[in-house]
Amino acid sequence: MGPLKGFRIIEIAGLGAAPYAAMMLADLGAEVVRVDRAGGNADTPANSPLLRNRRSIVVDLKKPEGVETVLALCEKADALIEAFRPGVAERLGIGPEACRARNPRLVYGRMTGWGQQGPLAQSAGHDLNYIGLTGLLNQIGPTGGKPVVPLNVIGDFGGGGLLMAYGLVCALLEMTRSGKGQVVDAAMLDGALSFMAMFFGYRAEGQFIDAPGANFLGGGAHYYDVYACADGKFLSVAPIEPAFYRAFIERLELDAERFLPAGYPAYGKEQIEQLWPELKRELEGLFKTRPRDEWAALFEGLDACVTPVLSLEEAPSHPHNRAREAFVEVGGILQNAPAPRFSRSVAAAPKAPVAVGSSRDEVIGEWRLDPQLVARARAAGALA
Repeated sequence: MGPLKGFRIIEIAGLGAAPYAAMMLADLGAEVVRVDRAGGNADTPANSPLLRNRRSIVVDLKKPEGVETVLALCEKADALIEAFRPGVAERLGIGPEACRARNPRLVYGRMTGWGQQGPLAQSAGHDLNYIGLTGLLNQIGPTGGKPVVPLNVIGDFGGGGLLMAYGLVCALLEMTRSGKGQVVDAAMLDGALSFMAMFFGYRAEGQFIDAPGANFLGGGAHYYDVYACADGKFLSVAPIEPAFYRAFIERLELDAERFLPAGYPAYGKEQIEQLWPELKRELEGLFKTRPRDEWAALFEGLDACVTPVLSLEEAPSHPHNRAREAFVEVGGILQNAPAPRFSRSVAAAPKAPVAVGSSRDEVIGEWRLDPQLVARARAAGALA
């Protein structure tokens, strides 16, 4: 089930972004076999949703028989994902040339933070470093303050894992037409940079200030911000378009003569430096007079783009999330449902992660690996 049914993908076990890419592909029907190290990875819990929907074999890549096993799997696969620093896969013997020599149709996905070339290609890094180098991080933070640290979903999961999944599917689509595989270089730096496309346009028009909280979509505007309420919970306020902004003002019975001229699109220096902060302070005082859910109820059913900021504990119970079945329980853990959704090739319900190495015999049999190779790998301790 799912639109990727029939595709076979090898995932060389890694951290964070690479397992996320494999999860996305497996959620949508691809058969993904995870090549694990003995004992798995201590940084990824054994029951993590990131590991769902695939099978696991343990292969020792430090032994020639282990390398030969992965190359044999490549002969039967459509794609492979690895997340080593540049050159490591080649040193292990499972780089793109070695793998694609066995299967020219193979799509070889390479997941890194900095990319395969450039002065930083061999350097260590994390999400915060990648989004910092793109200029993206400098836009996130309070007005007049320093950039704030977001969860590692921008560089790692969006700019990296999702980019890898997208790139892999694009290359697989092209492979079905050309009959040839290729290498996909998915760098978190590139993915994070692509998120800034709209803002490059604003900047070219002189409508973008390069600083935290200075732009209307970055928290600078009073009509696009998060406000604390009387109970310490928060409300997200985002009535950007004029019709929504007017509805927002009318529902709160605000002074239209003061608020309406300060709405979108108001890019004048006076608006940004004087009027926006003044109106924001007024709204801050107003929203602190009632608890969050009272404000949410006041705006319910009105196109004013005001919604509660929910915790992870609260989110599954929200009526919209329940109606969408946005959360699913797998293996006793409440987690994200597969996305996106398809009208015909519907994805199956996710399956809980399997124990590390528990799929060895299934994979050997279904992928029809050479029995003599398997015997050698077992004898050498390369196929636990």
